[in-house]
This record gives sequence, C-alpha cells and structure tokens, in this order.
Amino acid sequence: MSTFLLMCWEFFKTGLFAVGGGLASIPFLKEMSVKYGWFTIDKLTTMIAVSESTPGPIGVNMATFVGYEMFGIPGAVAATLSLVAPSIIVICIIARILEKFKEAKAVQGVFTGLRPAVVGFIVSAVASIFLLALFRVDVWKASGNLLDLFNWKAIAIYAVLLGVYFYKPKMHPIWIILAAGIAGVLLGF
Repeated sequence: MSTFLLMCWEFFKTGLFAVGGGLASIPFLKEMSVKYGWFTIDKLTTMIAVSESTPGPIGVNMATFVGYEMFGIPGAVAATLSLVAPSIIVICIIARILEKFKEAKAVQGVFTGLRPAVVGFIVSAVASIFLLALFRVDVWKASGNLLDLFNWKAIAIYAVLLGVYFYKPKMHPIWIILAAGIAGVLLGF
C-alpha cells in the first residue's frame, strides 16, 4: 500500500475510533508517530500547540497539518477528508436509528459506557501533552542529571499562566494563548 493511501487509512481509522473529539485523536497520532515514523513525538507536541491555537477542531487541524507535512496540499485535503468521513457516515446512520430508539435502554447503556472511555482518552492525551511540554526525558537520559529532566522555561510559563488563569478565571483563553506564544518567543524556545 502506498504511503499516501496508508495515511488516508490511518486517519479514517482515527476518525472512526477517536470518540470524544479532537483530544481523543492524540493517542492515535502518537501511535502513527511510533509505528510509521511520519513525525517525531516532539513534532507531535508542536502540532498539538499549533492545532490548539488555530481556529477549528483540533483533530481536523492536526490531520491537515500531518497531511500537509507529508504530501503538501493534496495530503492536507486527503488527511482531513479521511478523518471526517467516518463521522459523516456514522452521524447519518445514527440520526436515522437514534430518532427511533433514543429512549431504548440499550442505546442509553451504550452512551453510559462510552462516557468513561472518552474521559480516559482525554486524560491520556492531557497527561501525554503535560509530560512532553514540561519534562525533557531525552535530555535527562543523555546527561543523567536530574535537573535536566525539567523544562524550566516551560514550567515557569505554565506556572505564571496557570496563576493568571486562577486569578482571572473570566479572562478569554485567547489572551492566555497569546501570552504563552509571546513568552515562548521571549524565552527563546
């Protein structure tokens, strides 16, 4: 199978099984990184940051980003369509069935069972992002110095912006994103 078709297939599977939104697609992208080497884990964190700070759903933004990195504009279009196609198909099918059976115990049971799985995917994604953003395991392994484990600049930005967020909880998230970007430039990331 060509790499282009394989990319489309992987994003189709991601779109089909990443129940719960864009953050739930992160474990699938991590698997693509490990399995195919299309991008590094470090590049994945960059994709997450770009996808979170640009308009649109994170999963779609990330699929577009990966597709573009791999095959330019045709890859971006193909990866994006591959990711959203399962949702369109499933929603069309579910809309017909759900209207008929939305009060059925089995349907309610399915939704009750899916909720914890979705939370698990999201917690897994958040934990991965947290660890990748604030810790430098590769640098620590190379040096053996425990202080090298911590990404001190990122931890400082995180602590300050978390404090701002708790002090001013009604502040619009765009200001925090802009402040993080400016701090990253000023601190030389």
